[in-house]
Parts: sequence; C-alpha cells; structure tokens
Amino acid sequence: MRIIILAGMLFLMSFQMNAQGIEFFDGTWEEALAKAKAEEKIVFVDAYTTWCGPCKRMAKNVFTLPEVGEFYNANFINMKIDMEKKAGRAFQQKYPVTAFPTFYYIDEKGETVLTTKGGRSPEDFIGLGRSAVGKIDRSTDFVAAYEKGDRDPELVYNYVRALNKAGKPSLRIANDYIKSQKDLTTPQNLKFILEATTQADSRIFSLLIKNRQAIEKIASKEEVRDKIENACRATLGKSIEYESEDLFAEAKEKMKDNCPEECKEFAMRADMQYYNETNQPDLYVKSCNTFAKKAIKKDGDELASLAMAMTGAFSKNKKVLAAAEKIASKSVKEGKKAKHYFTYAEILNRNGKKKDALAAAKKCVALAADNPREKQRAEQLLKIIENG
Repeated sequence: MRIIILAGMLFLMSFQMNAQGIEFFDGTWEEALAKAKAEEKIVFVDAYTTWCGPCKRMAKNVFTLPEVGEFYNANFINMKIDMEKKAGRAFQQKYPVTAFPTFYYIDEKGETVLTTKGGRSPEDFIGLGRSAVGKIDRSTDFVAAYEKGDRDPELVYNYVRALNKAGKPSLRIANDYIKSQKDLTTPQNLKFILEATTQADSRIFSLLIKNRQAIEKIASKEEVRDKIENACRATLGKSIEYESEDLFAEAKEKMKDNCPEECKEFAMRADMQYYNETNQPDLYVKSCNTFAKKAIKKDGDELASLAMAMTGAFSKNKKVLAAAEKIASKSVKEGKKAKHYFTYAEILNRNGKKKDALAAAKKCVALAADNPREKQRAEQLLKIIENG
C-alpha cells in the first residue's frame, strides 16, 4: 500500500460552515493547571510573538481547522502566550523558548510532557498532540486489577476511558464487558456504551445507535453526534489502512444514516482522503473537483488550500496538477488576495508555464505591498521563477 504522507490532510481542511478550530483558554496559568487537573487533560501552550511569520500561519491556517480544534479541545487546555508580554516572560522563567513558535505540552503538575519548535502541517500538528497524549497513559493504573479479575463496572469504564485517551485499542475490553451484562439500558451501561464507541464497524456502535435517544438523555445530542462522526472517521482510517472498499462505503453510509446534516461534506472529504492515500489519482481528481464545485465554491482561501493539497498529494501527476491549476485559478478570481496569487504562481511554475507564473507572482508582489513579510516572500518566489 502506498505510504501515507498526507494522512487526513483533506479532513483537516476547514469545515467553516459547521465547525470551529482550537478554543484558547483565557485564564491565568494557575487556573489552566487547575482546569487541566479537574478535566484530566494536558495544557497545550503556543509560545508565539506577534511578528513571527510561522506563528501567524499556524494561527490562521492550522489552529482554525475544525479537525485540529476537535482533537485539541477534547484533549488539552489550550493557551496562547505572547512571549514579549509579561505572561510570556514569566512563562519563560521555567519553560525556555528560543524560537517561535515553540509548542509546549505540560501536565497538570506543571511538568513538560513534550516540546517542539516551528510550524507544522495540520496532520503533523495533530500527530504532535497524539504523541503528547500517548505519553500520559493512565490505563496502566487499571491493568493489574483487571488482570486479577476485577470487573467492577466503574473500574472497567475507567480502564476503557484511559485506553481511549491514550490512543490504545479498547474494543476487546469493552466487548468482554458488554457480553457480561444482562441489561444494557441501565444509566451506567449506557454511559459505558458511549465511551466505548470508537469505530463505526463494531457491535458497540450498533448499540450506541440502538440506544441513542436514551444515551442523549444522560449525555448530550452534540456529544453523541461527535462520537458517531469520530467512529466513522476511525472506520475511514481503517479502510485506508487495509485498502478496503467495503469499510470505506460503510463509514460513509453510517454517517448518512446517523448524521444526515453532516454526511454530504463528510462523504466528499472521505472520497478525497481515500483516493489520495490509496493512490488513485483519477478518482482523486474527480473527488477534488466535486468538492471545489459543491462545498467550497467561491471561497478563495479554501480553493487555494485545496489546490496546494492536490500538488502535495500527487506532485508528478499531470492530470492532478492540471486540475490543481484550474482550482488555483478560480481561487484568485474569487479571493483576489496575495496568498491566492502566490499559490497560483507556484502551481503554474510547477506546470512549466513560466510566463503565466511570472505574471501571477508579480500580481502577488503588488498585492503584498503593505505587508513587508508577505512581500518579501512573494519577491523570493518571483526570483525563483525568473531564474528557472
């Protein structure tokens, strides 16, 4: 199977109509640590400056993505700290920052779990978060008791919850518990079913759907809907791992059956991701064109992002690059921003259209005149194109 380079990239592009990105905590550092302890989360810190280019790009192009927000909001207390202000200087007394941005992942005791420097792509940024979460594995707190035969419902629930938080498989433990229960409609067992639902292609998912109304009374409709969508994404990921058309179809079908308002966009993004990662460029192009036409339409930012994602997915495929050029062309017509012309110029140059690439790069320079950093970047691109 083709090595997955851009895992989940297209799902990480913005669902602007339906979702938001990272929610940043506005309290003090002490309050953030207390909140992290109460919610059993890690504190994520974006140590930035206002003049840092990569910091701005992360804030604009990565933190705002709904899939990034969904993961980080679920697992972290998120903070942005300006390193040139009082709070930033205080932060640096314990946590060194020598480059921007620097990302810190800190536990509720104030101990560093993980730290790294520099901007990241959406998929890499989520990967960093997963690594941080994986380093705090509370499932080990329950292993000994469970292996000795303790099947207390609360212990099993906490064990499964800890496994899920650590990104470890929990279905075997969950299924064993489910089999032992005569009545799955008790509040405790309904709560367990909600927590244990991790994949759409599972019996527990079916139990969630069967008992959905009852579960929504002890949780919330939004929490249940998120569980369903995350389970469908997990099954989509499995379909890619095993190159299974059946699982691919099942993920989309279960979204359609259970989340009708979100299913169309889910299906379009699923198509792009699946065909990208299973190396099917013709179907990938078709799915990208459909997404551009039906989902993002006249959104210059989204169109430019899609065009760049396409060039990254199949950097040497002429059909994909030609389609990316058309979508980038549409982005400059709809957006008319310097960054749109930058993307368009890069793709034109990649496609061997030097004259058109130069024109787009010059337009980019002109539009970036009021932004010194954008202008410098545009001028560098112009020189690269001129020099071949």
